[in-house]
Amino acid sequence: MKNKEALIPVIIGAVITVISAVVCLYLNIITGILCVLLGIVLTVIFAVYTARRYRAISDLNDYLSLVCSGNYDLALEDNTEGELSILQNNLLKVITKLKTQNEVIASDKLYLADSLADISHQLKTPLTSMLVASELLEKEQDAEKRKAFTEMINMQCERMSWLIQTLLKLSKLDAGTIELSRNEVAVSEVLAESLEPFWLTLDLKSITVEQQITDFTFTGDKGWSAEAIGNIIKNCIEHTADGGRLEIATDETTLFGRILIRDNGCGIAEEDLPHIFERFYHGKNASSESVGIGLALSKAILNNENAAVSVRSEENVGTEFEIKFYKSIV
Repeated sequence: MKNKEALIPVIIGAVITVISAVVCLYLNIITGILCVLLGIVLTVIFAVYTARRYRAISDLNDYLSLVCSGNYDLALEDNTEGELSILQNNLLKVITKLKTQNEVIASDKLYLADSLADISHQLKTPLTSMLVASELLEKEQDAEKRKAFTEMINMQCERMSWLIQTLLKLSKLDAGTIELSRNEVAVSEVLAESLEPFWLTLDLKSITVEQQITDFTFTGDKGWSAEAIGNIIKNCIEHTADGGRLEIATDETTLFGRILIRDNGCGIAEEDLPHIFERFYHGKNASSESVGIGLALSKAILNNENAAVSVRSEENVGTEFEIKFYKSIV
């Protein structure tokens, strides 16, 4: 037994046994012999038990050393009772949590790498167009063509600006640095604010807007709610042909207030529906100008407001988005 903490009690026990034996021998030989034997037995039992205990602690220490080196797949099972067993079970809980966190971090790193690659790709396209237009603009003498190149550069700048602002909003929502207000908001006001930026586009594309609004209130942030619904409306407009139709309806139940946004555009392919709210996802019917991030932002905002968004669609028939603002947490 090399452990100093365990060796000292054994030595003390042996000394006490010797002293007790001497005293007992002085009184009675048989009593002295029994005292010696009892002392030896107790000291041996203590030494064996202590050695086993420290061996278990050493095994736990070796196990933790392996965990620190990144090996989380070791088995550590003990159905006995006692303080060491409690310590072992608590260590298992901590190690399991560390393993889960390690997997989450690895997944986040992979997701970040994929996101950076997607962002790089999305920014590269307008940058390339701007560089080409800029080179042509330097050499072009025709006023009309120079105007067209200038308009192209401005359009691509606006696209990049929207993409960067949207990515910043998404990252802030993910990080929890944006605190959405919790106020009573009238859905009619939110819808009016959501539609406001698109009236000119709707007019240019001759898209008819039909509204059947039953006003209700929900608890949320008016500005962010308008942002979320506006992105959905924008998606519908982009996928609706000239002369199409956009329908917006609301209703209310005892559980939630609901907004339905329908279009009669090209629709979404069945295989794309499960991925429509994923970042940078492009369905087969996505427009060339789409960057695949607006709907992801909408979902993130609505989830933060205890709301849910879903979509139903049929190709060449149209798409319907359903938003439910729940009145209580379910």
